[in-house]
Amino acid sequence: MTDQAHTGRILYSNASFRKEFHELSHGDCIVGRLNLKNSEESLFLDLVERGITLIPSALSQQLSRSKCLQAVVYEKHMIPGTTVARRKHDLVSCIEKFGRMKVREVVTKQDRLDCGLGINFWNSIEDVYNAACFSGLEFPFVVQPFVPDATDVRVIIMGEYQEAYWRMSRNSFRNNLHFGGESGSYELSTEYKNRCREIMTRGKFPYAHIDLMLTRDGTAYLAEINLRGGIK
Repeated sequence: MTDQAHTGRILYSNASFRKEFHELSHGDCIVGRLNLKNSEESLFLDLVERGITLIPSALSQQLSRSKCLQAVVYEKHMIPGTTVARRKHDLVSCIEKFGRMKVREVVTKQDRLDCGLGINFWNSIEDVYNAACFSGLEFPFVVQPFVPDATDVRVIIMGEYQEAYWRMSRNSFRNNLHFGGESGSYELSTEYKNRCREIMTRGKFPYAHIDLMLTRDGTAYLAEINLRGGIK
């Protein structure tokens, strides 16, 4: 069958994707997130190279799976100093960099964990380095300066629909509703709305759950973006 004669199939399930993977060709479309194992993520590249359309896009799916990739792609939107640590050498570089920035307390985010399970607070970057050397802290992970008293705002955008709400925990720096956090509606400014749209465009997100960190001086930083967020 030639490309001109091919009308294009639309697959809606991971089961059909697995079954027809080798027969997929230019013009075919897969709708829905692919449930790939970590070792299979290079299949995103294979699908894109073959001209297969993914909805959500391959880039947005890969970004949702990896906090480390987010830190690279969205570096300009994140807290200054945000770094991906892939080995001990990166942490030694962070020690020097954070020293110049007068940064002491830091936060690490493990690459594949959600719901606040992979977020850790450290009194210094030296503590992170010691843990990596002696306590089995696994690479890769994101390390960034800790920002006290920031407002955590979750933004949900689907087409023209959008909503936002603040999240706060009285007993932890993890502002996560899953572990007892509180929430309330939040009115996004035009500046913040535009920032969210820019972030979505960069990652080719058709819809998104975006976590913004708003500092006391009104600066908005991206904390995380995801296709998943507990809403169906």
